[in-house]
Amino acid sequence: MAMEPLLNALKAAADPTRLRILALCSEGELTVSELTDILGQSQPRVSRHLRLLAEAGLLDRFREGSWVFHRLSTNGLGRRIAEAVTPLIPESGDPGRDKVRLAEVKVARARAAADYFRRNAARWNSLRSLHVSEADVERALLRLVPQAEMQDLLDIGTGTGRILELLGPRVGHAVGIDLSHDMLSIARASLARQSLRNCAVRQADMMALPFEDRSFDLVTVHQVLHFADQPAGAIAEAARVLRPGGRMIVVDFLPHDLETLRAEHEHRRLGFSDAEVASWLARARLEPGETVHLAGDPLTVALWSAARPDERERKAR
Repeated sequence: MAMEPLLNALKAAADPTRLRILALCSEGELTVSELTDILGQSQPRVSRHLRLLAEAGLLDRFREGSWVFHRLSTNGLGRRIAEAVTPLIPESGDPGRDKVRLAEVKVARARAAADYFRRNAARWNSLRSLHVSEADVERALLRLVPQAEMQDLLDIGTGTGRILELLGPRVGHAVGIDLSHDMLSIARASLARQSLRNCAVRQADMMALPFEDRSFDLVTVHQVLHFADQPAGAIAEAARVLRPGGRMIVVDFLPHDLETLRAEHEHRRLGFSDAEVASWLARARLEPGETVHLAGDPLTVALWSAARPDERERKAR
């Protein structure tokens, strides 16, 4: 009986299509419809493969509204087997073609998001205010920011630069990154009006930050995680540039079922639970701090804080 979970997982993986699915899910979270398009197979057939992989513990399956996401298992025996198997899958033949189609899916997602930001850049702040009072969010954010002097701030997904306006006067140097040229144009104009000469913005991808390890004392991830294909990866990348003793603050929605945010605002995820974000922060080797919930109607905004341990202080204790 002790061997049964291992044997079940190996049997589930012992199929060409299921190996292809594991390889695809190793690249990030995917829906049934996305996998159907990439694999070129019927939805019932793909759903059956997904069910077998999930039952064997190789995939995690979770529902958000009308979408169901699949990703490699994040714990237990299934995670260890999936991590061992996926690097062995050849990149030629069907898996290679799958990777090309996956890249096309990601490009289409990015294009849709870019089009949305271009259409809405000028009224971005007013769109945010539809969900919960930004004044309340900003007060909570300021309370979570360490009172000690900070030299370097990174704002990920800076949008119109509002977080730079808010925190710029409290730091020595601040930089905001965003993929949208239109957003960055608005941010530059706003920073100039506020004479925040210690703040700058640049175009960059939150999944591949153009900064050295341990470059910032404070990293904010404000209302951008729900656009990410791999939110756990975005957290890990943000943690990479955080200095020992530094603080990260993530602001986003708690789980909800407003499908219109997908249809009209290109949200990839309909919020995140405390447990999910806590697991990503822990995997990034950050220590959890205070969590704040700000109830709105119908959305609730959460602020999750975490810190990178200072090994020198820990050793001194």
